[in-house]
Amino acid sequence: MSEEIYITAPDREIVNIREVHFNRELVFRAWTEPEHLKNWWGPNGFTNTFHEVDLRPGGKWTFTMHGPDKGHYSNEAEFLKIVPPEFIAWTRHSKPLFQITVRFEEISKDITRVTFKMLFSSAGECSKLKSYAPEKNEENLDRLEEELRRMATY
Repeated sequence: MSEEIYITAPDREIVNIREVHFNRELVFRAWTEPEHLKNWWGPNGFTNTFHEVDLRPGGKWTFTMHGPDKGHYSNEAEFLKIVPPEFIAWTRHSKPLFQITVRFEEISKDITRVTFKMLFSSAGECSKLKSYAPEKNEENLDRLEEELRRMATY
């Protein structure tokens, strides 16, 4: 396993940034606690079955995403780096292949900037997803905010 995180150029990245009105620790928990992550991970209409979440460098994350109309999509990833509550990185071992980095920046006590980057080894691989991934990532971040609201009420 290589813990190397891709160094990319703009033509090899898809980046979504969202400021959420929740503290950084809660946001980090939503990304790292399977009982919360499974509730919001994926675009609108998708659900998840998590098989393994071993949150440590070299740890595996395997799950099945269930599409809203049809289809079950197996996913396998490996965590590269975790720095609570600041940063998570993983690489996908299922297609399409890319890495994800997520940075959690504390703007204020109750505002966190989430920078979600998909990193590709080539511009060609990135261009295959650029037509739809930014919009689907925004749906994912909308669902994150819904889960954060639920988490904040208990």
